[in-house]
Amino acid sequence: MAAAVASSCCASTSARPLLRPTFCRSGNPWWACGGRKKTRPLSISATAAASPSEVDFAGSDTAGADDDAVASLKIKLLSAVSGLNRGLAASQEDLDRADAAARELEAAAGGPVDLENDMDKLQGRWRLVYSSAFSSRTLGGSRPGPPTGRLLPITLGQVFQRIDVVSKDFDNIVEVELGAPWPLPPVELTATLAHKFEIVGTSGIKITFDKTTVKTKGNLSQLPPLEVPRIPDNLRPPSNTGSGEFKVTYLDGDTRITRGDRGELRVFVIS
Repeated sequence: MAAAVASSCCASTSARPLLRPTFCRSGNPWWACGGRKKTRPLSISATAAASPSEVDFAGSDTAGADDDAVASLKIKLLSAVSGLNRGLAASQEDLDRADAAARELEAAAGGPVDLENDMDKLQGRWRLVYSSAFSSRTLGGSRPGPPTGRLLPITLGQVFQRIDVVSKDFDNIVEVELGAPWPLPPVELTATLAHKFEIVGTSGIKITFDKTTVKTKGNLSQLPPLEVPRIPDNLRPPSNTGSGEFKVTYLDGDTRITRGDRGELRVFVIS
């Protein structure tokens, strides 16, 4: 889901002891005696007197150990959510296991996410690998949405989030397959729910809905995109305000964890 360039640099320096020149029998430095350079390690007292940047290698070892621990916890989390169909097939036991693994990774990060300094890490296209709210068996998660299963012939495909930190665009992209009566093939389409976002506090994100665009795929891919009319605000259900808030609880170059305003846990990987 942190690079260790600094630690690897320090580790290569620590592979050899600090050296200082010795002296020949006359008491002069080695270069005044015409002999070959001889060196010996600095004494403990001399090493202790050196600057921290020269002798403090323990920090790099600790950083490497921390990076290994985080990498292990990321694997543990992704293993916990694998095979759950992004959460649609999750049982209560699966939900608990995924939540516990996410909390371990969040704790290993050493503190809350600071989006003011790490805004660039949000940039890109992220693939959703798990949502705890999908266990409710609706495509809207904890919010109103079409049900999955036999009631409607809807098959959920990949789900992405496309974030542009410059334009403040935040798009939820959902691939869906709609069943059709035999012998007609199913209809494949991609729905893009466009939002604008803003940072709230240090780790919070607030998104405000803009519009929904639907584009067909497969045999119907030549059809132009269709913008779905927006429901007027006075007809919109109170539970569907068009905006939402969540916190980014873990973020690095390839993994992101968020916790929503309705307790929803989501796990993303960079795509």
